[in-house]
Amino acid sequence: MSDVAAIDSLVKKFEDLKAEIANVIIGQEQAVNYVLLAIFCGGHSLLIGVPGLAKTLLVHTVSDALGLNFKRIQFTPDLMPSDILGSEILNKEREFTFLKGPIFSNIILADEINRTPPKTQAALLEAMQEKSVTIAGHHYKLDLPFLVLATQNPIEQEGTYPLPEAQLDRFMFSINLEYPSFKEEVEVVKNTTTDIISKASSLLSAKEIIEIQHLIRRVPVATNVIEYAVSLVAKTRPNSDQATDSVNRYVDWGAGPRASQNLILGAKAMAAVRGKYSPDIEDVQAVAIPILSHRIVKNYKAEAENISVAEIIKSLL
Repeated sequence: MSDVAAIDSLVKKFEDLKAEIANVIIGQEQAVNYVLLAIFCGGHSLLIGVPGLAKTLLVHTVSDALGLNFKRIQFTPDLMPSDILGSEILNKEREFTFLKGPIFSNIILADEINRTPPKTQAALLEAMQEKSVTIAGHHYKLDLPFLVLATQNPIEQEGTYPLPEAQLDRFMFSINLEYPSFKEEVEVVKNTTTDIISKASSLLSAKEIIEIQHLIRRVPVATNVIEYAVSLVAKTRPNSDQATDSVNRYVDWGAGPRASQNLILGAKAMAAVRGKYSPDIEDVQAVAIPILSHRIVKNYKAEAENISVAEIIKSLL
């Protein structure tokens, strides 16, 4: 199948996936779109929202619809790296054998990732970046596709450990889940207070998802679109040649080169699911906020004046 035909087919698959997920998840359309785009790019996502917005159910439903293995890790203050990666145990023959941890799955739900100390958070770093783990000097490749979907509660900060910038940068998207509308909440209550439990059917396989990830990377991009993405990221860096007045005033640290890479990958995926064979500047803008928002560190002036990172990014678009 040619790449043009594959993109035409992807548009249909994307719409079918969204419809299947909507049978279980009511509302949260933008969050579902971004999670699927991240998966098509092979990127990880950080889901931020108050309790009860179906973050865990969303991840579970997406993995069902994509036909992928799913493991949930509940991050707690006493969680150890070996609880995630696995450990070597002494068997009956008095030989060490490796017992795989939950990281050996396609989709990992890192639930409340900021509740565990940095040492345990760091156990995910190699897995997220290299798609492999090193335990007791042995190197293990993870099953592909491998994706981390982490959740974080923005309200309760007591007993939490802020994610280090290096780890935040490994997430392609930071996705904010909003409260449902009145009509959506009525539907949620109707659907979740009976004996009937909805479950998404599998529409894709792991092999098909890997093919989609390769297809997205093959999508051609015009030089001016790449230059726009790199310029947009450069504008987020205070005291640089391209920084705007609002960035110099409200930002401590801007986004790094990984943001530029992710903007182009995200724009390729956005264009493909819209049925376009090459992304334009509009596609870069469509993914800018979830890709840049967790990579920009605002200063005390922004806090004092109640300026959000999203507002700063919008002023740059």
